[in-house]
Amino acid sequence: MSPSDIAAATESLKESATGHPIGLLAGFIDRADSGTRAALARINPEALQAHQLSAFSRALIYAGLSPEKWQPTTMRRWALVVHGMALAGHDPKGRLGQQLVNAQVAESRVTKLLVSRDDAFIQIVPRLLRLLASKQVKPNWYELSELILNNDATDSAAQQKAEGRRLRLAGDYYSALARVAKA
Repeated sequence: MSPSDIAAATESLKESATGHPIGLLAGFIDRADSGTRAALARINPEALQAHQLSAFSRALIYAGLSPEKWQPTTMRRWALVVHGMALAGHDPKGRLGQQLVNAQVAESRVTKLLVSRDDAFIQIVPRLLRLLASKQVKPNWYELSELILNNDATDSAAQQKAEGRRLRLAGDYYSALARVAKA
């Protein structure tokens, strides 16, 4: 193992040790065989295929989640999270706003992400993830998953959590953009 492999494995173990589902999912995806990882990266949250459902269910169970009790909307949200993690990776150290600037995501695209809700939001996220993957920028899934999972929530606490995440994302993005403009 190279020093970078050891560092990556150590970071993955640290995340897994916290017991947070996002850290556990990242660890599962990192250690998955290429077929499982490919199935997860190809998930269409709106229409899970049988081979994808198997890999998806294993990932959720490994993360300590109980998908058998979920409503279809919850399943779609988590499918989007797992798909994105398998596609673009996970960087728990960075701030999502800075990561979007590093990937040179246009301000108009970030604005759409921040103002979109429901189905429009769900359509924007995969495009953004493909862009991040093409620029080899891994998003912070602790932040992004909070936005995805609470995006179209009906209870006020979850709505507040999503709005708070949007405000933090906007602040981080525009602060990072201003630093780049000054440089």
